[in-house]
Amino acid sequence: MLGFKKEKVMDLVKFVQDEFVPKNEFPQFGAGDTVTVYYKIKEGDKERTQFFKGVVIQRRGAGITETFTIRKIGANGIGVERIFPVNSPILEKIEINKKGMVRRARIFYLRDLTGKKARIKERRV
Repeated sequence: MLGFKKEKVMDLVKFVQDEFVPKNEFPQFGAGDTVTVYYKIKEGDKERTQFFKGVVIQRRGAGITETFTIRKIGANGIGVERIFPVNSPILEKIEINKKGMVRRARIFYLRDLTGKKARIKERRV
C-alpha cells in the first residue's frame, strides 16, 4: 500500500515539473562537443552577457535537474570547469562549435590529458 502512494506522489511531482517549470530550447549536444554558452551576469544594477567556450565533459540528470559540465583551458594552461543547469534562467543561448567523436557519455579522462593528446576528433555532420 505504501509503494502505491509513493508512485502517485512521484507522478504528481513530475506533472508539476512538466507543466509549470519553464524549459529552455537549446540544440542537441553531448559529451565531446565544443560549445559556447552565453549566460547573464548581474553586477550591482547592471546586467551583461558573458560566454564560456569549452568541451562538454558530461550531461547528467533528467527533467528539471539536468546539468552539463564544460571544461576549458584557461590562463597558464590551467583547466577550468563549470557546471550549468539546463533549465536555468541565466542561460541565454548555446552555440555548438564542433561535434566531437567520443565513445563515452562522461569523458573525465580528458582531465589527465594535455597538449595534442587532449584533442577530440571532429564528427562529420
